[in-house]
Amino acid sequence: CITEFCVFCNFRLLSYCSQLFFSPSDEVKSLRAVVNPDISKIRNIGIMAHIDAGKTTTTERMLYFSGYTRAFGDVDDGDTVTDYMAQERERGITIQSAAVTFDWKDHRINLIDTPGHVDFTLEVERALRVLDGAVAVFDASAGVEAQTMTVWRQAEKHKIPCVCFLNKMDKPAASLRYSLDSIKTKLKANPILLQIPIGSGKSFTGLVDLITRQKMTWQGSSLTYDGHAFETSALQPSDDPDVLQAVSEARATLIEQVADLDDDFAELLLGQYSESFDAVPAGKLQEALRKVTLARKGVPVLCGSSLKNKGVQPLLDAITAYLPAPNERNHDLVRWYKDDLCALAFKVVHDKQRGPLVFVRIYSGSMKAQSAVYNINRNGTERMSRLLLPFADQHIEIPSLSAGNIVLTVGLKQTVTGDTIVSSKASAAAAVRRAQQEAESKSSSQRESSSLVLAGVEVPEPVFFCSIEPPTLAKQADLEHALNCLQREDPSLKVRIDPDSGQVKDLPSML
Repeated sequence: CITEFCVFCNFRLLSYCSQLFFSPSDEVKSLRAVVNPDISKIRNIGIMAHIDAGKTTTTERMLYFSGYTRAFGDVDDGDTVTDYMAQERERGITIQSAAVTFDWKDHRINLIDTPGHVDFTLEVERALRVLDGAVAVFDASAGVEAQTMTVWRQAEKHKIPCVCFLNKMDKPAASLRYSLDSIKTKLKANPILLQIPIGSGKSFTGLVDLITRQKMTWQGSSLTYDGHAFETSALQPSDDPDVLQAVSEARATLIEQVADLDDDFAELLLGQYSESFDAVPAGKLQEALRKVTLARKGVPVLCGSSLKNKGVQPLLDAITAYLPAPNERNHDLVRWYKDDLCALAFKVVHDKQRGPLVFVRIYSGSMKAQSAVYNINRNGTERMSRLLLPFADQHIEIPSLSAGNIVLTVGLKQTVTGDTIVSSKASAAAAVRRAQQEAESKSSSQRESSSLVLAGVEVPEPVFFCSIEPPTLAKQADLEHALNCLQREDPSLKVRIDPDSGQVKDLPSML
């Protein structure tokens, strides 16, 4: 009976059951209901951080608050959406990047949750190669850590605008000031604080938005409270004087920082709001902050506690407000293709039933199922049988998808990571002619056809080597097939046959 069942439930399971049966929204959204907006409303983002900073937990809360999961997944319990591999659930870590698609308000978000261990840095590299923005998650008690600097350098290399999220503000040792200082000194970045916490440690109950002067508090304490509903109110003179003073000082610093980084905003302040800079409208400040973020002159900083379900909804709002849409990123080569298809294959996974599944970022044109595409790198034409919308290990079949999105393709048997895919050989030739014509008009050297291939993924050199051989000659073919599949999935895997011993050598540590 239910009573006997609950006696043996631990606290976490009881909390899970309460979410499952008493969730604020009875219906979970279907992937087929994901909004398909104009390209300006699309955000391709990655979650990157040091180990255990809370990337996967933050992703879980995003999916829950956007309506695509019924209950929170937990890394310790091994039931998260994006950590679906048996090894990930057993160890409680992210090993491979996982893509999910969901909507937030009127925006479509294509999100990739990346690993935090340096061993799997290739997963971060090929994810950042195709993304337009990133959320860097920090443990607020530790600030910038070793792997934080590695993933930040990767983002800098690809010139990706970032938003910082100071997670775990509920920890006793959490320090807003220390985290900001470490971002300045260790990452050489320019953090722009957008929120200040209300309370600290276990008394952390909410945030104050410095742009709107709105106070957000999460006060629920019952087992059924999941952070879905929170109170929003304007700051009042009757509020805590210390909070009012901190908000006044932080907002003045925010306005000063943005004015230093954006000349148009500085002129607006000196012209229309010279008597009181604090009177500048929130919309104008937000608009200037977006320009600063896209120009990578500053990094918006938000805070919260994903595990305690606090601060995730404002983070989603910041993603849509400050990170770029696909058409705001400068991909010079893509313009030669105009409205024709131009896409990059950035990851391959092997499925026992479907065969190779290729993750593709579409830069221009559109992709349709049951259509042929031309692989410039392989100089061959292949036929896509199906298109799938990724949701970790679950996929929804779709007929077509437009530019700016990430899609999973079935049927591309020769395509590997880093290949450029276009609609046809004629389309590729036409793009070359356009590039050559413009080069000639500018009296510059002509472009070769190879220059119209999208930049691939930089693969690190192997750091571990070993020799393997099949247990019997009968298994030789199986071994070769497995290695071929692994090489397609992992470009860092280098395989060679020793001519003397016949052993397979040079396997890197990712195995």
